[in-house]
Amino acid sequence: MSMRREALEKLRVDPKEKFVLADHSPSWLPAEMAAMDKKSRKKLAEQMLKDNRTELAQAQDLLYADDRFSMLLIFQAMDAAGKDGTIKHVMSGINPQGCSVTSFKVPSTEELDHNFMWRYTNALPPRGNIGIFNRSYYEEVLVVRVHPGILEKQRLPDGPRGKAFWKERYDDINAFERHLVRNGTVVLKFFLNISKEEQKARFIDRLDVQEKNWKFSAGDVRERRYWDDYQKCFEEAIDATSTEWAPWWVIPADDKSAMRAAVSDIVTTTVKGMDLRYPEVPAEEIAKLAEARAELEAE
Repeated sequence: MSMRREALEKLRVDPKEKFVLADHSPSWLPAEMAAMDKKSRKKLAEQMLKDNRTELAQAQDLLYADDRFSMLLIFQAMDAAGKDGTIKHVMSGINPQGCSVTSFKVPSTEELDHNFMWRYTNALPPRGNIGIFNRSYYEEVLVVRVHPGILEKQRLPDGPRGKAFWKERYDDINAFERHLVRNGTVVLKFFLNISKEEQKARFIDRLDVQEKNWKFSAGDVRERRYWDDYQKCFEEAIDATSTEWAPWWVIPADDKSAMRAAVSDIVTTTVKGMDLRYPEVPAEEIAKLAEARAELEAE
């Protein structure tokens, strides 16, 4: 069971069209879900997620065996949009040997001594593997742009830091992703689109429920003050970097179950649509296999 393809395609950012974030409602639902009550919708979404996990586990085995391609999943969002939970629920059924999750924190001194893409390059998935970036190099055109003081710490050569500077970073990102795709890495980029009202409700829930207190940070409220700045930066970054080879998917995040079902469907469908096959065993190796079988049966 999965979402209708035409519904999911509405979430894909067309590189040929101007992207306007306000045109993408955080509470949007596919028609079949929108007509349901909350309980029924959650049950359907969870069944979709379960079915996709089973298919993804099978597809991942083939990706690993094929050993020609890799997949990079990028998750970007405002705080409390559900990145951690989505990664956990969507990827919980796959073989951990073929999957890695990397979260990027404040850069180290060593990382600041390299170009802004260096630390992300070191975390890329090898062939046959799925790599997940919980936040990514897009932070370099999001949080770094909202807080210019971070840029000053990167010790760049002197020069203007206006629109041309950020356009160059978009160009670098697009070239980097094109290089990855040309070399066998499929890039899927998800922006989990939460509304300001829903974020507030989730923050309050984290404060009210003792078991969720650990999820809350005072910094979350401070960053919320820059909501409009972040929305503007997300809009510009997505518009500039949604390409034919690495498009963005803007996933409505106010309904967690529907969000996870959508992400799982896109990931599963993408892996199943790749040109994957099990390696062919050479004739001489097949003969050796027959000999090994005969030896075992003779014991």
